[in-house]
Amino acid sequence: GFLLTRRTMVCFSASVLTKGGKVLLARQFVEMPRMRIENHLATFPKLVGTEKQHNTVETAEVRYVYRPIESLLLVLVTNKHSNIVEDLETLRLFARVLSEYCPGELDEAAVCRNAFELTFAFDEIVALGHKENVTMHDIQVNIEMESHEEKLANMIRQSKEREAVEEMKRKARTIAKQNQVKGPGSGGSGG
Repeated sequence: GFLLTRRTMVCFSASVLTKGGKVLLARQFVEMPRMRIENHLATFPKLVGTEKQHNTVETAEVRYVYRPIESLLLVLVTNKHSNIVEDLETLRLFARVLSEYCPGELDEAAVCRNAFELTFAFDEIVALGHKENVTMHDIQVNIEMESHEEKLANMIRQSKEREAVEEMKRKARTIAKQNQVKGPGSGGSGG
């Protein structure tokens, strides 16, 4: 159908690698065996010279769209039918996310330190292999909302836990008072 032909760009994964090929972060967007993605990422460094600004390289199965960023490489693995212009646009957005969530020097330590935030942001850009129609601002707002919702959920949980503790204390006081009213020896005959 029409929709399928329009949305041909399928991004299998987005990864951040060192120039030596070590994978720091890899996010998979489609159902595909992990070994297959790992094999694609292991193949990539052998296919590439790192001197170009950003480029593409293909194997029989996939296209790699990549861009050096400081000491790292940002790599998208896409299908070969994808639109290169869209791929480069998507790559640009991933690059903005990287620099936004790893302020200062963008290196191995920064990526590892911010891995969770980067993963959430990567998920905002691509869903089920297709690029979402999002801007950097949308990504920041969505992640803020997720963070806010999580904080809210934690606050509600803590509040319920405090209420439960207070309720237990009230019940313990009530039981203690009842025991005092009965008093020692008030259970038998009066004399």
